[in-house]
Amino acid sequence: MHIWIDTPAALTDLIARLSSEPRLGIDTEFHRERTYYAQLALVQISWSDGIALVDPLALDIAPLGPLFDDPGRTIIFHAAEQDLEVIQRACGTIPARIFDTQVAAGFAGFSTPSLASLVERLLGVRPAKGDRLSDWMQRPLDEAQCTYAAADVEFLLALTDELVSRLERSGRLAWAADECELLRTKGRGSANPDRAWWKIKDARSLRGRARCVAQSVAAWRERQAMTIDQPVRWVLPDLALVAIAQRPPRGLDELRAIRGLDGRYLRVGAGRALLDAVKEGQALPDERLEVPVVEDDIDRPLRPALALMTAWATQRAGELDLDPTLLATRADLQGFLRDDGGSRLHLGWRNEILGADLQALVDGAVAISFERGRGLVMAPRPPAPSS
Repeated sequence: MHIWIDTPAALTDLIARLSSEPRLGIDTEFHRERTYYAQLALVQISWSDGIALVDPLALDIAPLGPLFDDPGRTIIFHAAEQDLEVIQRACGTIPARIFDTQVAAGFAGFSTPSLASLVERLLGVRPAKGDRLSDWMQRPLDEAQCTYAAADVEFLLALTDELVSRLERSGRLAWAADECELLRTKGRGSANPDRAWWKIKDARSLRGRARCVAQSVAAWRERQAMTIDQPVRWVLPDLALVAIAQRPPRGLDELRAIRGLDGRYLRVGAGRALLDAVKEGQALPDERLEVPVVEDDIDRPLRPALALMTAWATQRAGELDLDPTLLATRADLQGFLRDDGGSRLHLGWRNEILGADLQALVDGAVAISFERGRGLVMAPRPPAPSS
């Protein structure tokens, strides 16, 4: 059973009830199809002996903030990334301590499992099924929606107990805790408007001044979408943006002739503002152009090392029963090889079980060979003979 919270008084009572709870399970339901920012539609909270469904359409949920950012309380999620984003926007804070059951499951030999599959495999329970594409903005929510929403937090505490027990036995609880902290502290500020053009499908095909125009126009579009809280494609379609970058219009008539750009996109002075953005882009100094990072931009002499590093990381992940992408993504390996300081392999548990080996490999202190029955073997290299 669950309780429905849709009045300030009921929320105050709930907060008082939860103030002594050391752990809370949290999930959210939201829509973002028609807005720039996610529209929070429901907050589900579970604790030691209850579940509450809090209606953010009926009341301000910001008072939940102090519950979340209390360092003495663990907030439990499953796949927390988007939940943290909407909670930060709604409450003005993020939890001081989190435990993500999907992240933790990765260290227990599961590869990014769904909540339902994890509950069934570890707890032997089949959670209530529902339509994940349900309209959560409708009111009232029907019984099936409420049951499904409550199930998303019903087993989080028990699931955490089982995962913690497994991770303690394997000595990996600290790894999971470190990974949850990285997730918690990951930057979630507004997107950099000057890099918005990177997300355009055909952006990498642009050359010369067209890239500067694309940067300026995409930045204008991003800021406009933030201001009116609408998807960027509703402000200006990608097709029209690329066309503008390739052949910058000189006036409103030329702007109206752009393919994919009809009158609805040029209302309330938008046309003139768009032309101003075009002019700004044409005058943009080269040093202010934000160039997309090319992930495969590795110096040719280092490319064989990347292949060796990838093979070694894959084998280590198999030995540890970890998803290879949890241990090291291709971007992690490339960043490590470029020595740009941004790779997770320089930090914590990843450095301990993989990063140190890779550093020795890059430094030439070790060599990798293949042995039948053992796979790849890393061993110290003998010193080079003196001349």
